[in-house]
Amino acid sequence: MARQASAERAWASISRFYENIKKGIKGKKVGFPKFQKDCRSVEYKTNSWKLAEDRKSITFTDKCSIGKLKLKGTRDLNFYQPDQIKRIRLIKRADGYYVQFCIQVDRVELVPMTGKTIGLDVGLKEFYTDSNGEMVPNPRFMRRGEARLKRAQRLVSRRVKGGLNRRKARVILGKRHLKISRQRKDHAFKLARCVITSNDVVVYEDLRVSNMVKNHCESKID
Repeated sequence: MARQASAERAWASISRFYENIKKGIKGKKVGFPKFQKDCRSVEYKTNSWKLAEDRKSITFTDKCSIGKLKLKGTRDLNFYQPDQIKRIRLIKRADGYYVQFCIQVDRVELVPMTGKTIGLDVGLKEFYTDSNGEMVPNPRFMRRGEARLKRAQRLVSRRVKGGLNRRKARVILGKRHLKISRQRKDHAFKLARCVITSNDVVVYEDLRVSNMVKNHCESKID
């Protein structure tokens, strides 16, 4: 099933490429399928894996030398039955390996009605400005970590290609980028939840980011 999931991914990229052509999308990033040299994830469906009874470890039985892995996290998998787990994805990131569980569950979250409607204008200098005139400043995580990113990039450039020290330097650089992306995601999710829970209707602008980054003065604000 891991091979089937990989084939599905390839066919999805090919179909997306033809859909972009039919829509008349132009540019370098139309979606032309490319060979993925360094694949960092593998996906399983209903077989080739088995959870332990205590839900603290998982064993991959596809004979690809993965074997048994310990699970560390804050989510308790004992709340879900094995038949509720529809897919499992094993992902390699700069700071280690992660297992993602796709679980089929009915979740209902009751949010009290507020009777409020708000409009958001997402910008570059401010994170967003709402219709009430309140502005949320841009945290600029990229600017804060730019010095460390440059230092890590120089370290990679100085190392000999194919050497062990270059591999270590690449891991350090990957962790720097991973930290910034997680800071951005966490900040955006927290703000989005606050806006959704405090308003009944949220209206936002459909931005064309591809046109905004063409201006060299605005493409690196964060």
